[in-house]
Amino acid sequence: MPGGRLQDVVDDLAERIGRSVAVNDPRVHILCASRHFGDEDRVRVRAVLQRDAGSAAAGHILAQGVDRWTAPGVIPPRADLGMRARLCAPIRWRHHLLGLLVVIDPDGSLPSSSIDAVTAATHTLAPLMYQDFAAGDTERTAREEALRQLLNPSATVRETGRDALARGGWLPSSRYATVTVATVAGDPPDDHGGAVEVALRTGLERVAADRTWRTEFCLNGPHGVLLTFSDRPLPEESLRARASALLEQARSVLAGTAECVAGVGETTDGGAEAAWMSYEQATGAARAAGARPGGDGIVHWEQLGALAPLSLLPPDRLTPALLPAPLRTLLAQDPSGRLTETLTAYLDHGGSAPRTAHALHLHRTSLYYRLQRITELTGLDLADGDNRLTLHLGLRLHALMR
Repeated sequence: MPGGRLQDVVDDLAERIGRSVAVNDPRVHILCASRHFGDEDRVRVRAVLQRDAGSAAAGHILAQGVDRWTAPGVIPPRADLGMRARLCAPIRWRHHLLGLLVVIDPDGSLPSSSIDAVTAATHTLAPLMYQDFAAGDTERTAREEALRQLLNPSATVRETGRDALARGGWLPSSRYATVTVATVAGDPPDDHGGAVEVALRTGLERVAADRTWRTEFCLNGPHGVLLTFSDRPLPEESLRARASALLEQARSVLAGTAECVAGVGETTDGGAEAAWMSYEQATGAARAAGARPGGDGIVHWEQLGALAPLSLLPPDRLTPALLPAPLRTLLAQDPSGRLTETLTAYLDHGGSAPRTAHALHLHRTSLYYRLQRITELTGLDLADGDNRLTLHLGLRLHALMR
């Protein structure tokens, strides 16, 4: 970044309009700032001192849809963050969003001449920022593409990725690799697509900033992928802590517009070359996490048990056609879901009536009535092992479909 020239533009604008000015990157990381004009707030002070406004403030700004703005707009205040209102102008070059020019304007008193000066400044800043953006984006794109290839199930594609990482000096030499996948549960609203990518990148960058272990990351479609390399297997609590930190940052940016979950694969012995197996597992675990309401939103592959291989089925193949006909009949005749819940609990507890009744807080007589009704609707004897397996697998698939 030609930082001196960038700073000159920011300082000149601030002096002309008499307001505090800053330039942020698209993920709301501060790049440069003017001196204060007595209008600073808690968020700006933190941003200047720590080079980071905080994920909650970033999420509030991104939630306004600034990634799609083509002209200056207002970021409303957030009293709980100590954040005053701001005028925010996108800095674009040939449709690429390079950054955000932000001016504190707590009472909306900026005159039109000052707003025109802000717009003019974005036109001056864009070409100054584009060269560095292009160079950095080229390297990042090449590195992430090589990582995606390294995680491909095809040995030929993985070899291509490994060679590209080695040429770039990016290939880790550690013996062990563990992959964590973060993704949005369900379908995020279309108007938050840009914020989802920013949220995942923010979470990945924050975790990667911890230099305790060698870390690489990339985006792969809807997934944020974190690769942790180490010379010894990492304890589960350490991997969970990294996944939790990733989700905390991403959720803070999303600010409730979508829910983020994570899956953690097994630690593979074989370094980067074996990481693809952990990635496959982490992807399945993340899908299972999205189908499990409640909890912390983190699922380890080892926790899935019989659900593990089912979680790797391609999403477009998870259709009702996979469900056993008796289970489809039960689902159709059980709009409240009470019988389905009962059957799930019964099978999860190994067909034990006492344990099932206790788990559902049911009198045993009521449980037997429900089980009899399930038998009538499905036509299956629940005392038969094959019938239980058929229904149990079908229920697991149904949970993934939801």
